[in-house]
Amino acid sequence: MTAEPDKNSKSLLVDSSSQSVEPAIPADTVVKKSELVSRAPVSRAPVRKGRFFALRQEIPYWQSLLFGALFLAMIAAVWWGVTRGETAEVRMVSPVVLPSPEETFGELESLWFERELTRNTWASLKRVLLGFSLAAVIGVPVGVLCGCFPWFNAFLAPMTLFGRNIPIAALLPLTFFFFGAAETQKVMFIFVATVAFVIIDTATAVKDVSTRYIDTAYTLGASRLQIIWKVLVPLAMPSVCNSLRLLFGLAFGYIMLAEAVKMGSESGGLGDIIINSQKRGLREPIYLILILIPIVALTIDRLFYWIQRQLFPFQYGGDGILRALLRAISHGLEDLRGLIFRPASVDDVYKRLALESGTGAAVPATSSS
Repeated sequence: MTAEPDKNSKSLLVDSSSQSVEPAIPADTVVKKSELVSRAPVSRAPVRKGRFFALRQEIPYWQSLLFGALFLAMIAAVWWGVTRGETAEVRMVSPVVLPSPEETFGELESLWFERELTRNTWASLKRVLLGFSLAAVIGVPVGVLCGCFPWFNAFLAPMTLFGRNIPIAALLPLTFFFFGAAETQKVMFIFVATVAFVIIDTATAVKDVSTRYIDTAYTLGASRLQIIWKVLVPLAMPSVCNSLRLLFGLAFGYIMLAEAVKMGSESGGLGDIIINSQKRGLREPIYLILILIPIVALTIDRLFYWIQRQLFPFQYGGDGILRALLRAISHGLEDLRGLIFRPASVDDVYKRLALESGTGAAVPATSSS
């Protein structure tokens, strides 16, 4: 005589092909979501190691360098192949359009000494650093305010939309009108071209901080200024620094437009070398500058990325050297502030919370030991 199954027990369905056991839940049974997740069979895609076409599979660092070097070698081979030959008649591409690698790099000595390549490179880099630093110093605090207060963001929305959507070349005549054609114009052109992007990216990073951190800070008795300075800004800074690193490369490309005009004996920069070479019909210096600009930009980008990793090791996997240094400085300033100003007591905190909430609740008496 067979025993009847209990009403609370669940029958098991066995798949004959996979031999996996799954519970069959009656329709009138209420099951928690966590129970469904725990009962669901876990199926993981097999990891195919050593296959180049596996989706989103990480590769070692040496393979990344190898594939990058292969791409550069392929470009060099194509360049050499289409410009091969002594005369223009036997070449696939005319030397007027594209000189050969030998002809291009043969002009490097003349570009380095006669046209002062290092001096002009430093002039362009200095203008970008000054203009972009000014954009960061002004744009980051303004972006923090825009992310904290929606009314302030709406107030500046026409300016940020104008700066983000207007063609950058259209701003060049305006900078000539307001700042002339000297060194100030070039720095301010970089500032005007990038400050709107800095404000928007900073405001977005602050808005992306979860509200639960603000609620927790209010629960612990933090003021509005403390929440901005010690909660929102530290949590948003990893994204802000990453955005600044990417925007710097954009600013380095804008300097070519700003250096279209040279005044007096000042260094014309890389843009001036390109414009003068174009006027004289020289192709080799132009290609050399186009090769040099990505190298300089990549070097600076790697330097900024190292700083970014040292400041935010938990986000980007660095050693945290600069983070430890800043924490030591911050703790020293806090200790110095504690020696100058009297720390707020528990009663003062309760009084301030009662005034901010408007309830006028009685301040709880502190227990005396």
